[in-house]
Amino acid sequence: MRDLALVAIVLLAGLVALRRPWVGVMLWTWLSIMNPHRYTYGFAYTAPLAAFAAGCTLLGLAFTRDKSSPFKGAPTVWLALLMVWMSISWLGGLDPTEDYEQWSKVMKIDLMVLVSLALLHSKKHIIALVMVSAGSVALLGVKGGIYTATTGGGGRVWGPPGSFIADNNEFALAVVMTIPLLRFLQLQLESGWKRHAMTLAMLLCAASALGSQSRGALLALSAMALFLWLRSKKKVLGGLFIVIAAAGLVTFMPDSWSDRMDTIKTYESDDSAVGRLDAWRAAWGLAKNYPLGVGFNPNRQELFDSYSGGAKARAAHSVYFQVLGNHGFIGLFLFLALFISTYVMAGRLKRLAADSPQTRWCADLGAMCQVALIAYFVGGAFLSLAYFDLPYNVMVVVVLARLWLKRQAWQTEPALPGNWKAWLGFGPAVRMP
Repeated sequence: MRDLALVAIVLLAGLVALRRPWVGVMLWTWLSIMNPHRYTYGFAYTAPLAAFAAGCTLLGLAFTRDKSSPFKGAPTVWLALLMVWMSISWLGGLDPTEDYEQWSKVMKIDLMVLVSLALLHSKKHIIALVMVSAGSVALLGVKGGIYTATTGGGGRVWGPPGSFIADNNEFALAVVMTIPLLRFLQLQLESGWKRHAMTLAMLLCAASALGSQSRGALLALSAMALFLWLRSKKKVLGGLFIVIAAAGLVTFMPDSWSDRMDTIKTYESDDSAVGRLDAWRAAWGLAKNYPLGVGFNPNRQELFDSYSGGAKARAAHSVYFQVLGNHGFIGLFLFLALFISTYVMAGRLKRLAADSPQTRWCADLGAMCQVALIAYFVGGAFLSLAYFDLPYNVMVVVVLARLWLKRQAWQTEPALPGNWKAWLGFGPAVRMP
């Protein structure tokens, strides 16, 4: 029954996407980030649902007039250059045939990012992409937070099987990045039960991140909380809430969690931490000796024998060393330029849009996207999540909001729709209550 329901939703949304391709972007985003088919037990588990969504979206893109160039700012140019360089690195790597599947997966994600930039433009589109991107992770985060609460923090929270965030560490970072995006959505709501529900969702997501027992996620959560406080308007009240929530969550966790987190102080005696240092050493050596990079799989024992003193081959567990080992110094430069330029653009958005009621949502978005990126910068230093969709979707909404602000779109756009038909473009827009 679950399989049939999921496939029916995808088929219906795919048909809508042929006429409204921006809906296909949302469908792709949901399937790619949340991987709902991985929670089925029949034919839908391995069905090419994301490929179907992408195909419908691309067909819609080919025939719609409501599209534009995806190159709308510096981050999009850096993304295109990174895609080109990753392809060069793959073709010039150690084993292009073996790496083809990963290259294809990464290129599909990045291509759909460019498609998103070509199809989305309005406030409705931007808000919808934030809702789908954040909601896809938040649903799993809330579920993980409830699991953490019911097990007394003794169980470990994992992500969707077979996805970029299947591992507890990567899943936790995605959840931490989602919290400031939920805060942005909360700021757009009128006071009432909806805002309280959003607060509960953020707390459960934080509990889920702690329940993953990921040390990198703890660092990301700490950095995120600090910058969330710095971006808050009511710093005394906001700081008090964050301190009370953090103290309550940490106190709730069992001694086994505390013992694991304490190993951050004694990393030199922890096998996992030492393994990361070995992998980082290997990535540095590979980058110096392979200017084009070695492709998407540097975790080969013969390479670790040469560049990390014979240590056991393992993943880099760092977005920076992951990209460095895969694509060399040029690849790392392009990767950093992409996200640093996004962070700078988000800051500019926050400054330029804060003074007007019509544009204040852009300022909120810029501030919260900066907080999400801080979580990614800090947590990503210890987790392999360089190709996951969510950080790139943050880039998309920042670029689109900056362009929306630049063209003063609030003067011509209708109010946000108040019903689902209007959201999909099949009815008149009605202002949300």
